[in-house]
Amino acid sequence: MKGSLLARVMAIQVLAVVPALPAFAAPPEPDGYRMQEYRAPVPATLQGARVVSTTEAADLWRNNGAIFVDVLPKPPKPDLPEGTVWREPPRLDIPRSVWLPDVGFGALSNEMEAWFHSNLADLTGGDKAKPLVIYCKSECWMSWNAGKRAIEWGYSAAIWYPEGTDGWAAAGLPLEERISVPRPGEAPPDPLN
Repeated sequence: MKGSLLARVMAIQVLAVVPALPAFAAPPEPDGYRMQEYRAPVPATLQGARVVSTTEAADLWRNNGAIFVDVLPKPPKPDLPEGTVWREPPRLDIPRSVWLPDVGFGALSNEMEAWFHSNLADLTGGDKAKPLVIYCKSECWMSWNAGKRAIEWGYSAAIWYPEGTDGWAAAGLPLEERISVPRPGEAPPDPLN
């Protein structure tokens, strides 16, 4: 009996001096844009934006309360032998979204930045107070970077949906196949291919 009581007291003393393991914490917001390792844990916040859960995003979607903008990068066309037909992998996306690929990289060319800026202006009719839900996939800095750009350009109702299509699909919400808006210098997809 004495031995087991002594063992318990010693175990409690050991636990008292072992520091608790830190709980998972989201990384802090960087001062600038994320420049690499875009699929990694993201901050819980985006200064200047409203951050929404899947439930909140779904409510906005159901009520047509915002314009949904997917910023997932587009896979590059591989170098294939001449005459080979290549079909871009399908992107399953939130219905009624607009896919503006590649605008979430940390550094954009002047042409890509102007293209993104122009597309946001077209989508909102120039009204920078219109709600924009910006997303890609979960743990994807592309949407954080794109949201930060929109805020810097004066979009006062920017909404960041960090769970993206991964969270949307996990909730059993509908997805539909999406074709991206052609990037600068890119031809629209051929409907026959």
